[in-house]
Amino acid sequence: MAFLGIDLGTSSVKALVLDEQGQTLGTSKRDYEVRSPHSGWAESDPADWWRATVEAVREVREQVPQANIRALGLSGQMHGVVPTDQQGRPVRAAMLWADTRAEDELYRYFQLGGDTSRRLANPLLPGMAGPLLCWLARHEGASYQAARWALQPKDWLRWQLTGQAAADPSDASGTLLYDVAHNRWDEEVIASLGLRRELFPAIIPAATQAGVLTQQAAGELGLPAGLPIATGAADTAAAALGTGLLSPGVVQLTLGTGAQIIQLRNRFQSDESLRTHLYRAADGANWYSMAAVQNAGLVLDWVRQTLNASWDETYASAESVPPGSEGLIFLPDLTRERPHQPANHHGGAFLHLRLHHKRPHLLHAALEGVAFGVRLALEALPGAREGDGLRLAGGGSVHPAWRQMLADILNRELQLVDTSSASARGAALLAGIAAGHWPDAQATAAVAPGIETSIIPQQEQARAYQESYQQFLKHALTNL
Repeated sequence: MAFLGIDLGTSSVKALVLDEQGQTLGTSKRDYEVRSPHSGWAESDPADWWRATVEAVREVREQVPQANIRALGLSGQMHGVVPTDQQGRPVRAAMLWADTRAEDELYRYFQLGGDTSRRLANPLLPGMAGPLLCWLARHEGASYQAARWALQPKDWLRWQLTGQAAADPSDASGTLLYDVAHNRWDEEVIASLGLRRELFPAIIPAATQAGVLTQQAAGELGLPAGLPIATGAADTAAAALGTGLLSPGVVQLTLGTGAQIIQLRNRFQSDESLRTHLYRAADGANWYSMAAVQNAGLVLDWVRQTLNASWDETYASAESVPPGSEGLIFLPDLTRERPHQPANHHGGAFLHLRLHHKRPHLLHAALEGVAFGVRLALEALPGAREGDGLRLAGGGSVHPAWRQMLADILNRELQLVDTSSASARGAALLAGIAAGHWPDAQATAAVAPGIETSIIPQQEQARAYQESYQQFLKHALTNL
């Protein structure tokens, strides 16, 4: 017996087959393009998502042809919106979490009165579905009127698999259209914004069966028709489940295109300052606080490609260049950062460049800048006490030199979770729960991955990075 998890990320999709003992039997990955047709826009063609998914699933099935797949689960990038017609066809390109075109629409949220901010429990960001739909209604009326559903990315993918529309609490939490405290669409907010209520499908638990694999989708994927499909969860919520983060209080850092620092909570408790997020967890019982960093792997990949460097060369600079990059500072704000960073930068920058700086200095400074941004977010997370260790997961944290730099800059012991595809693994666990193999999320603790190793901060390096961090803050917290 095995379960298939599909994680629809920002720039790639992963497929993972998990057996009933929690062992990964096979994984595959396919990339696709994120487009920016105008400044501040971030879009994808959902047809690219489907093609990549088909290829990834077929490849992982070839790796483990003997696996008896009993159910399929999903996770996916949060925020954004995929407007689709009655048949599930996109009426335009998907708008993604990094999109800032709806910045001017946020003023409509500021005008909402009462306890709206408490119910939404999240900072106002232009890349969330609510502001993006307001922009669409105002600027692309034909597309807005043609839409039957406004889906989250993984929910659109599930439509392709089942032909049915649904949403789950963890993804709905990040739309600015959802009452996080009471687990329902916020009817008052939707009406006040003038959005069509029928755009938003029923909300059902992440581990519930949300349909079965259609004959057409089964034929393309090379899977049996009729397989149960779990509703699925937002990628960060799925990653928490996939890494065995099931107890409130523990803090976990996941690094990928973005970075997420999360802490499970057993009660609704929003951040009154609205610098950090509060979402429903995939386990159906808890919430999780999150300090998110937009400018993480996305920025490192941009620097690497721009400087024509390999990933190995980029990470090697963590060891070959001393802390502080000999005076060079990198501000990683290539996209609008989350509210934990109050300055509203007009973009990223290399500061204090001198003739003695070479390409390794630029690469090292980029790593430092991203790690400093993670530290700034960590310090904003309510309940993340100074000195406590951190669990570390995610595909963007695999290089030993990069891990050590993170430990030194954060000045925390990092406990490496023994899985490199946390969100896809979480999606497969949701499939197993939906199929009845595990009774609930807590039961998956029996097959949770262990701690691979721990990285201890080197105190001399940590002190040096502390000085560099203070220099970084002088610029990061000031409008340039």
